[in-house]
Amino acid sequence: MKYKVNITNEVGKLNAVILHSPGKEVENMTPRNAQKALYSDILNLNIAKKEYEQFDGVLSKLTKTFQVIDLLKDVLNDDKVRNSFIESLFKNKTDKYNLKERLFEMNPEELAEQLITGVVMKKDNLSKFLSDERYSLQPLHNFFFMRDASMAIKNEVLIGRMANKVRRRESLIMKTIFDNHPYFDTKTVSPDEICSEDNATTIEGGDVLVAREDILIIGIGARTTPEGVDFLIDKYKKENKSMDIIVQELPKKPESFIHLDMVFTFLDKDICMVYEPIVIKNNKYSTVHINIDNGKVNFIRNENNLLSALKKLGMELKPVLCGGDKDPWIQEREQWHSGANFFAVAPGKILGYERNHYTLEALNKEGFEIIRAKDIINGKKDINDYKRAVITIEGSELARGGGGCRCMTMPINRDKI
Repeated sequence: MKYKVNITNEVGKLNAVILHSPGKEVENMTPRNAQKALYSDILNLNIAKKEYEQFDGVLSKLTKTFQVIDLLKDVLNDDKVRNSFIESLFKNKTDKYNLKERLFEMNPEELAEQLITGVVMKKDNLSKFLSDERYSLQPLHNFFFMRDASMAIKNEVLIGRMANKVRRRESLIMKTIFDNHPYFDTKTVSPDEICSEDNATTIEGGDVLVAREDILIIGIGARTTPEGVDFLIDKYKKENKSMDIIVQELPKKPESFIHLDMVFTFLDKDICMVYEPIVIKNNKYSTVHINIDNGKVNFIRNENNLLSALKKLGMELKPVLCGGDKDPWIQEREQWHSGANFFAVAPGKILGYERNHYTLEALNKEGFEIIRAKDIINGKKDINDYKRAVITIEGSELARGGGGCRCMTMPINRDKI
């Protein structure tokens, strides 16, 4: 079956999603190299896998799921695709470990696995023997956060240009899949095709929310740059398409603010989750509205905040506060553990971590029934029996990786609303 990529909102019924279950690449890390891998701590893979099995189990029960490793193996079975991929890996790079030859010798299954888990360095000369590096090709420690390397916007897939070079192979993998897998009907758009290696343009999927067919919300900060937004502005101008882009500036520190979806996510057509200090309260972080029409930018102007900017465009959203409304310390603690990062499988039906108790209480007050993931998986409860519900994942270990349920998904088709 061919799946047409079509994402025009954040909450319509989910029809298909790509996932990546965390594997050996998560364990191929030590405290010494955790920061280089963009982690503040190392994860226990056994616990993380058990928690992820709940997440995967719920989504597999509710929609069509694909695993990225299976898709990658499929496309690498084509010799032409495999050769092109390996050549692209070394474009404008020196093959100082003579790695290309090793990759060409691997069969498609082995190649797909090691592109994700890493290729251990052969210590076959003195410089390699003395090197602190363990891998000739580094593991993709962050790849289970599927959201960032590619993002569906309407019927196209925007390939992320990652802020950190250790993640750029993720983008190449996703582009190769979408360009070549027969399951998907789409076209990819990639900033890398026009950007030099040192270009400031970066854009990651955690910063891009499709609010409506004609409205994008984009965060700029540690991972997405103003130049990344400019790339989209130029694209819509050239295509003579109408689009409103609401840009929300984010703190660059601490790391819990790496993406917009760590402070703002949609829960239903008329309700959202927000981290109040950034999204609502007066602060130094700008909200900017950009209107594009008839091949030009009509205006760029400051707005009071994200919610008021959306209200002017006909989207009035009631905010639910991450961490509740009683104590800013609690808000800060729960935001740190992805308390604002929810993923909708249908209007008013969302997934999030059960550890964020005060956030769940706030959702419950707004009519969201709290359902354990296990009860959905074993059929004890049916999400269709509820008008609004939050399915809770045991996320004590996954949250320590720095992302939540939205971070771990790459949706490719939703119903329009």
